[in-house]
Amino acid sequence: MTKPNQETTATEWTSVQAYTLCVLCLVIGVVVGWLVRGSQAPVAAAPATNSSATTEPGTEASSASPTPQQIQHMADVQAAPMIEKLKTDPNNSGLLAGIGNIYYDAHSFPAAIDYYQRALKLEPANASVRTDMATAYWYTGDSDSAITELKKSLSYEPNKPNALFNLGVVEWQGKMNVNAAVEAWQRLLNTNPNYEGKDKVLQLMAEAKKHSGVKPGTPAKPLPQ
Repeated sequence: MTKPNQETTATEWTSVQAYTLCVLCLVIGVVVGWLVRGSQAPVAAAPATNSSATTEPGTEASSASPTPQQIQHMADVQAAPMIEKLKTDPNNSGLLAGIGNIYYDAHSFPAAIDYYQRALKLEPANASVRTDMATAYWYTGDSDSAITELKKSLSYEPNKPNALFNLGVVEWQGKMNVNAAVEAWQRLLNTNPNYEGKDKVLQLMAEAKKHSGVKPGTPAKPLPQ
């Protein structure tokens, strides 16, 4: 989950804050649907939870999942010290992107987009942050902005695996543009021969080709979340 230029902010977190974020990510999953974050390993799976690992001695684990409001509160608590630091360091792009990551993981995509945009004003060529922002746009239902930002990411890093992977998914699932999706995935495989998610890409290509007769622009079934 670590992003470029975030090493300094990460070291300032307390152990309690880091633990809180770990719990948050375990609860909701860092990966939503099929899309992958800008700098994470490809086609990663959300980590499995271990109730005994997150239960304090002498307490009983709750069977109820946190509510969206509770998750939002956890994200706000986690982001608070970073937001406070922005008051004295407003041009820290890594700090802004880090806050965006927290809200992304909490599924607060509009807030994530806001912080990503602010980070990109300072560091527009950061393809990883731009890929994350594009993915957040997708989950708000804005396929057009997602595609625009993914293509912009690729203008800075033409062979970026995660941007190509996500572009294929959005072109297919968001726009039913099978040709564009397959083209993105094929480019991914051609330029990244050791891509760890090759089998997944081939599977998606095969599934997309089943819809080759569908007119581009036809709404597709939403991705599972």
